[in-house]
Amino acid sequence: MTLNETLNRIQPVDTEAACAAQGRWAQLAKLPGSLGGLETAVSRLAAVQGSAKPSIHPRRTVIFCADNGVTAEGVTPSARSITSAQALNFVRGGGVINAFSRGIGAEVTVVDVGIASTCCEPGLRSLPVRKGTANIVEGPAMTAAECLRAVEVGISLAEECAAAGIRLAVGGEMGVGNTTTAGAVAAVLLNLPPERITVPGAGGSDGLSHKTEVIRRAISCNRPRASSPLDVLARVGGLDIAALCGFYLGCAAHRIAAVLDGVISCAAALCAVRLSSLSRDYLFPSHQSAGPAGGLLLEALGFAPLITAELCLGEGTGAALGVLLLDAALRAYRETVLLADIERPPAERKKG
Repeated sequence: MTLNETLNRIQPVDTEAACAAQGRWAQLAKLPGSLGGLETAVSRLAAVQGSAKPSIHPRRTVIFCADNGVTAEGVTPSARSITSAQALNFVRGGGVINAFSRGIGAEVTVVDVGIASTCCEPGLRSLPVRKGTANIVEGPAMTAAECLRAVEVGISLAEECAAAGIRLAVGGEMGVGNTTTAGAVAAVLLNLPPERITVPGAGGSDGLSHKTEVIRRAISCNRPRASSPLDVLARVGGLDIAALCGFYLGCAAHRIAAVLDGVISCAAALCAVRLSSLSRDYLFPSHQSAGPAGGLLLEALGFAPLITAELCLGEGTGAALGVLLLDAALRAYRETVLLADIERPPAERKKG
């Protein structure tokens, strides 16, 4: 589907199913509201699926990989070749996200949406829009047309999930330099100075002031329009962020729940929600990334994290851990007896 077709397809969630789920929570043998955000998450899953008996199987992790030209500014000590090396590692099953995905029973799809080097491996989905973005301190990261193509690559992966019957999706990313592009996108969308939003990334705190200045220069050079998420993505974003944005929109269009990861994921999600406010109801928070940016982005999305563990790896790892909590919440929702039942004599319970 095209972006416009996707946006037109996104529908409101089923509030009656959410109310039914809330009603069941209220009848269970526990203190009302005592599972906090887990109760909210299950009720929201019910709304997404239009059923008071939601299921989050099968599930899939989709990782979008792309390089960023801003690495020429020395914003990270990591070599650009790490992007392709890690993409191949994910395909072979050797990454942290692979370990976490195995733990939640999620198959992994790895997508080349813009790796700079030639990257060939059986199992790697090769859908490159271009070989990495341009340096955003010298001009736009990509053209408007390229940005749209990247968004629609993400949409196409969500369509594949729908065709496979996937009920829950984890979006991940890999791209050296993408904490810089995510910081630039977030600074513009949140209308905050770069020093409020920039995260250390692979370079640690030592390079934070330099990265902050690079983001400031990029925004000044490109003057992205905060009112247009696509313009922001094209001018100071990245191909991985654009594809993730499309993925979240595609999941919403197909009524697939999508679990968010950290700063890069949430920057993409904010773009998606600015394009379609209805898409927010299909997104589920997992954790709050280390540093202020994670909290600011979650706040802008109207979410509270399920996990606060100072995570900052990306790849979809925090989201995968969030799925474990959703699994636990659903088990409690399905298996806990009703309060009325424990108050009945054993003989009456057998009759019931």
